[in-house]
Amino acid sequence: MEESNCFHEKEWMKCQNMMMKCRIPILCCKLMLEMRTDRVKERCKLSHRKMQITILDDYQDAVRQLDCFKILDGHDVQILKQSYADPALLAEKLKNTEALVLIRERTKISADLLSRLPNLQLISQTGKISNHLDLATCSAYKVAVAESMGSPVAPAELTWLLIMNGLRKLPQAIAAMKAGQWQSNIGQSVAGKTIGIWSYGKIGCRVAQYAKAFGAQVIVWGSENSREEAVKDGFLAASSKSDFFHFADVVTLHLRLVPETRAIVKLEDLRSMKSSALFVNTSRAELVEQGALLDALTSGTPGAAAVDVYESEPITDANYPLLQLPNVICTPHLGYVEENGYEQLFKLAFENIVAFAQGTPQHIANPEVLKD
Repeated sequence: MEESNCFHEKEWMKCQNMMMKCRIPILCCKLMLEMRTDRVKERCKLSHRKMQITILDDYQDAVRQLDCFKILDGHDVQILKQSYADPALLAEKLKNTEALVLIRERTKISADLLSRLPNLQLISQTGKISNHLDLATCSAYKVAVAESMGSPVAPAELTWLLIMNGLRKLPQAIAAMKAGQWQSNIGQSVAGKTIGIWSYGKIGCRVAQYAKAFGAQVIVWGSENSREEAVKDGFLAASSKSDFFHFADVVTLHLRLVPETRAIVKLEDLRSMKSSALFVNTSRAELVEQGALLDALTSGTPGAAAVDVYESEPITDANYPLLQLPNVICTPHLGYVEENGYEQLFKLAFENIVAFAQGTPQHIANPEVLKD
């Protein structure tokens, strides 16, 4: 804030006149500075309302280490590292919270929870709103929801890492070597393979370019627009979903989870894949019919899978079924969990809170709640 913005022109002129008449100009200068400072403090008090803020589900206690965390200086910030599935238990932790920061979809925001949080005024979402939060319910409880925007870079890179590791069977080779076994398996190269990408959006198009750089062929399935954009970029579009699954050596999903895409991948789709094929999901677990992936893998098609997303997170049970399969790579939802990506996600989420506290809300998805 510029100090001059807090100092009235009339007062400044008054002080100048005082200086001209005063025999002790130094004291007059001091008086002007004091008046100026008082105005700054008064303006700041009016425009920077201190808020009670809670950041949920910071498993790694990573958020306070970010450079952008200092944006919240001057506010009371509570960070919860543990997830709470019970709304009553979570509400007890949040009883004084006025602004809630959500790390993607780690916590479901239900009417049951909101009804227990009378002090809550703002939910600041990292990334876009998804199926974990119903905007109409938030509006009914007069809670504003601010969105931010993530980067496709980290999720696309993780997808490619999983494709490479899945084909070369690198995690299995590392585990075997740690157990004293030398060259226990043999994998496949990416070059010459057909990489099937379902949805050619911000992430899907990056994965396609990675595949091209590694000498693989790309085939795209999805909406008509997805297929048209892929063809414009020099890639192939599948003529049908069945052909897409049947001919691809790798199938990777990059769809948003909406009612129309829930369980869009069926058991028969997975069973139509090659026995040597790899299925990759860094998008949403609910895109696949419940139980279908485990059934397909145990029956032998596809031959392997690499997944970063699960129907219920976090996964802390060492006996989780997919973890028991030697042909499956499981990562703990790391797609967007990366330092640069976190800085981008949280910077805007924190700026949205500060703007709200200053009375200038921004990026509000339900602006109607601010009209009352």
